[in-house]
Amino acid sequence: MARMPRLYVEGCAQHVIQRGNNRSACFFCEVDYAFYLQKLKEASAKHGVKVHTFVLMTNHVHILLTPSDQYGVSRMMQSLGRNYVKYINITYQRTGTLWEGRFKSSLVASDNYFLE
Repeated sequence: MARMPRLYVEGCAQHVIQRGNNRSACFFCEVDYAFYLQKLKEASAKHGVKVHTFVLMTNHVHILLTPSDQYGVSRMMQSLGRNYVKYINITYQRTGTLWEGRFKSSLVASDNYFLE
């Protein structure tokens, strides 16, 4: 079955969540956080996504962002994932996936959702 297309509304912020596989850790030390943030900065600039704020937890991330087009978020997250997972797998001599499936995203369509 084909994936459902992600909802996109021009100029509307999105809340992105990505969890570690089986709720396992995605960040193991401070350097990992710094590497992730550097790759987030690069990928968001390359794909025209404005990152407003983020929270990096040990086993998941939250990002509040606004894409410039309907493909920006997906392309940014794909680029970020490829770079970060490769870094983690090489650094910690592991293989396989780090993230639990596709990232989740929802439109921030109300002030209440934004404030929460």
